[in-house]
Amino acid sequence: MINKIVQSAAESVADVFDGATVMISGFGEAGSPVELIHALVDQGAKDLTIVSNNAGSGHVGLAALIENRQVKKIICSFPRTAISVVFPELYRKGEIELELVPQGTLAERIRAAGAGIPAFYTPTSVNTPLEDGKEERVFNGQKYVLEEAIQADFALVKSYAADKYGNLIYNKTARNFGPVMCMAAKTTIVQVKKVVLVGEINPEHVVTPGIFVNRVVEIVNPADESKLVAENSKYHGIKY
Repeated sequence: MINKIVQSAAESVADVFDGATVMISGFGEAGSPVELIHALVDQGAKDLTIVSNNAGSGHVGLAALIENRQVKKIICSFPRTAISVVFPELYRKGEIELELVPQGTLAERIRAAGAGIPAFYTPTSVNTPLEDGKEERVFNGQKYVLEEAIQADFALVKSYAADKYGNLIYNKTARNFGPVMCMAAKTTIVQVKKVVLVGEINPEHVVTPGIFVNRVVEIVNPADESKLVAENSKYHGIKY
C-alpha cells in the first residue's frame, strides 16, 4: 500500500501542466476544493480546460482561477448564476470557451470515463442546439444523441476525511461529483478536513476507495466559499 499524504496544497498541484484538463468537484459552493484551486492559481498553469458543475462564484475558488486568465475552456452545466460575475464577463468578451452540457449528461460523461466506456447515447439534448454536430441514432422509435466520455489529466476534489491510503468519505451533499471525478482522472488530488488512522473508517462507509486517489492533503480549517462570496472577497495569492 502507498502513503498518499502530501504536506501542502502547493506540493499536491505542482505538476499540473499548461493545457491540462482538470476536473473540479463542487455543486455551487458545496464540495468546492477552494484551497487546491487557490494553490493552482499560485502555481500558474495556463490554457487549462476545466470540467465542473458551474463556472465559479464571486472572485474566489474557480472564479479566481478564471479571473487569473488560466482557463482556456470550461465544460459545465451552469456557467451563469446569480453569484457568478467573472465567467459571464470574459465570455461576453470572447476570452473563454464554453461547452454547455446538461447536468445529468455531464455526470454520466465523467462516470463513463471512469468505467472505461468511451461514449453512450442519451435523448437529453435531442432537438436542441446541443445536439449539433453529434451522431444520432434511433432506438425503439426514440432519437438519441451520442455523447463522449470526459477523461481528465487531473481532478481536484474535496472530501471530509481520508486515511493515508486515500480511502475517502464525504460530507453529505458535498460529495456530489467527487466520486466519479476521482475515477475519471489520471491523477486525483483530494483535500480533506482530517486524515484518520487506517482502520478508523468503517470499510462499509468508504465511498471512494484509495485505488482511485493519488494524493491527499489535510486542510484542517477549509475556507467557506459561501462566506467569502458573501463578503465579496478576492483571492490575492495567499499561499496555503
